[in-house]
Amino acid sequence: MNIYIPRDAAAKALGADEVASAVATEAAKRGLDVQIVRNGTRGMIWLEPLVEVEETTGRRAYGPVTAADVPALLDGKLEGLGAVEDIPFFARQTRLTFARCGLIDPLSLADYEAHGGLAGLRRAVAMEPGGIVAEVTASGLRGRGGAGFPTGIKWKTVAEAQSAQKYIVCNADEGDSGTFADRMIMEGDPFTLIEGMAIAGIGTGATKGYVYIRSEYPDAIEVMEAAILLARGAGLLGPSVLGSGHAFDMEVRVGAGAYVCGEETSLLNSLEGKRGIVRAKPPLPALEGLFGRPTVVNNVLSLATVPVIFEKGAAHYAGFGLGRSKGTMPIQIAGNVKHGGLFETAFGMPLGQLVNDIAGGTASGRPVKAAQVGGPLGAYIPVSQFDTPFGYEEFDQKGGLIGHAGIVVFDDTADMLKLARFAMEFCAVESCGKCTPCRIGSVRGVETIDRIAAGDPAATVILTDLCDTMRDGSLCALGGFTPFPVMSALRHFPDDFARRKEAAE
Repeated sequence: MNIYIPRDAAAKALGADEVASAVATEAAKRGLDVQIVRNGTRGMIWLEPLVEVEETTGRRAYGPVTAADVPALLDGKLEGLGAVEDIPFFARQTRLTFARCGLIDPLSLADYEAHGGLAGLRRAVAMEPGGIVAEVTASGLRGRGGAGFPTGIKWKTVAEAQSAQKYIVCNADEGDSGTFADRMIMEGDPFTLIEGMAIAGIGTGATKGYVYIRSEYPDAIEVMEAAILLARGAGLLGPSVLGSGHAFDMEVRVGAGAYVCGEETSLLNSLEGKRGIVRAKPPLPALEGLFGRPTVVNNVLSLATVPVIFEKGAAHYAGFGLGRSKGTMPIQIAGNVKHGGLFETAFGMPLGQLVNDIAGGTASGRPVKAAQVGGPLGAYIPVSQFDTPFGYEEFDQKGGLIGHAGIVVFDDTADMLKLARFAMEFCAVESCGKCTPCRIGSVRGVETIDRIAAGDPAATVILTDLCDTMRDGSLCALGGFTPFPVMSALRHFPDDFARRKEAAE
């Protein structure tokens, strides 16, 4: 009997290790031949630990399971959820990037191949490098880390650059509040990231790759390092990838956890052993990146999506989505919701459907007040704009951004002035200090919001002017995007700011 118990960090935080230990102990006591597979999570966090038992008719899910439930589980008396694929939250997804996550043993290459793994790499090694880049371009894949820059253009720039050494750098410094997709894929399906990086290397002429992971992700670091060793031993990495003659190898590097190191040039400085501060651009990293060499810097999800593009074809992937937002997006739903977790779907689903239908509304049962999309630098979207389709341009037109596609939901008890202040304080704490608008502007921003809270009406004008300066003058998105949550809170929820004036009067 195979019993699948997630080793994902979220599942472990909710007791998965204790459940696995209890299953092993109880099975041994009963003399049962039980194989425990520590898979990744299926992404439905409210059901974790989600245990799956393999039966003759398929895998049956149970959750959330506690250690005390194990005897009933082995007796067949625990109430089940049926097949995971039939659970409504899961059944409504279009899983491409996360097709294997939670389904396989993350460190079994045999499992990986049995579920479509390496098909993309095998196709890629038979292509010319230019054809690889053209395929990614045709897919319409855009950066999944924040800016949404077309991946094919970045690869083409690096491929055409002349240099004796080029690099592929995976940005796994996932620091946005309410986001966990990078961690999930690294812990649940690490070989898809390795495969994607190898394809990127062959397509651009890069022979060395780095996965930059924040130190707060010890489980992801452990799984990625183990997977790289297995991939190297199987010939997926090394001097001749799959015997193709193309060299590509990679390693994990651990960052200290500075939020600004999610910005690509700060990340590159950190990789070089320098202080993680923003570089002025130009030169672009694609021309002068790591150690001054042409470098592709892509997010985990961008690179992890590349294998399915080559497995199924660029046209298949581009057939999903909305407008210039091609393919699927793994949306991370968190905050005050009944059903939090990862929901992968084609671009285009309205925000309101994601919050009220997929996530089930608020866990508190109170009305939704706002949803912050895109991490701590994302705008607060009011309910009046919940008809906005989930797409890059569509959110941009509403003064918002998708970013890493994290959604954090708030009910009507949320104080938007306090949330605006938090955004400014977050910027002040995390600023690298390189540019004045971010370094000084964020501190002045906290002070100005405190003036509004104290009932100073003139401070609202100053706050607006300050946000304009930060947006237009900051070197990177940390200072440049902080005005998004601040001004959206002020614009859409003026009553939360006006109440202070009335109280002071």
